[in-house]
Amino acid sequence: MSFRKEILNSLLRKEVSKIMMKEMDFGKTLVTVTQAKVSNDLSEAKILITVFPESEEKNALFELQKNIYHLQKILNKKLKMKKVPKISFEIDQGMKNLYKIDKIKHEI
Repeated sequence: MSFRKEILNSLLRKEVSKIMMKEMDFGKTLVTVTQAKVSNDLSEAKILITVFPESEEKNALFELQKNIYHLQKILNKKLKMKKVPKISFEIDQGMKNLYKIDKIKHEI
């Protein structure tokens, strides 16, 4: 992975997290940005999130998708880049699997 891509991943994760904290209200649901993955041409970025409780994942994704244009607009203003990557949101399956493994480990 190139150095520029790593820096952009880190920057997007931090900035999207800050924007979500200020602009979004998920009620009693905890939504955390775990990773940002920028495409090779830097035109798109997947923002991976975890949601607690898990039963609220669909609602959280729905709210994020509903407000994605507003979030993108704020991100475009914040980042001083020629072309800011287009963002999309997904549930971080790796973190879900890690929690399941940890739960099984504690049961044994």
